[in-house]
Amino acid sequence: MAAASAVPGCLGNMWLLARPRYRRLCWGLFPPRVLQWGYHRCFGSLPPETLISASCPSLLSQLSPGLTVLNDFVSQAEESVLFGELEPVLKRKRYENGHWDEAIHGFRETERLSWSPENSAVLQRVREKAFPPGEEQLSLVHVLDLKKEGYIKAHVDSVKFCGSTIAGICLLSSSIMRLVSVNNSEERADLLLPRRCLYVLSGNIRYNFTHEILRDEESFFNGVHIQRERRISIICRNLPAS
Repeated sequence: MAAASAVPGCLGNMWLLARPRYRRLCWGLFPPRVLQWGYHRCFGSLPPETLISASCPSLLSQLSPGLTVLNDFVSQAEESVLFGELEPVLKRKRYENGHWDEAIHGFRETERLSWSPENSAVLQRVREKAFPPGEEQLSLVHVLDLKKEGYIKAHVDSVKFCGSTIAGICLLSSSIMRLVSVNNSEERADLLLPRRCLYVLSGNIRYNFTHEILRDEESFFNGVHIQRERRISIICRNLPAS
């Protein structure tokens, strides 16, 4: 990857938050007044923690309209309740190494229609944040459990199974998502997805970029290792175009 570009502030609707220990990376790359402007504009009094690592600055304009990452979208208590509902179901399944499209390794998955009232409220927040009013959505919510050694290879989601937008909550572990242009493999960006964040991919990103979740040994963000543990993602999708 070419020299990384760290971007303070909103950059359209791109809110990418790292943990406090990465704060020093931002301060080394940008003048304090620039970082303070970006953060006060987007997050009020939050510290300067917004990071994306891109191969070139021009790539950011392609990513910005269809990418959102919101840090701490669910609280620790909400994560615990979500995990408590899912774990009895997931632990009855075995981790697999072969997905139907060969994209996912070291995983188990399920789809859920019914949720507890507390978790239904969380998923409603996801839907309200990710989809416009009236947008038709898949009623089944996809739950993907990656073991610590698991990973997702670069792929573009099939349009047969979901539409232009996917929205996922990340539980149990932070991770690195890599986006690579399908037209130019030199154009790529690494996103830090913090534990308990919400990420939304839509439009251009869904179809013109592959996405993948890196293995633990590959999970470096601007030179810092982001330790990958077991990771559960809860994914809402809209209906594919008819």
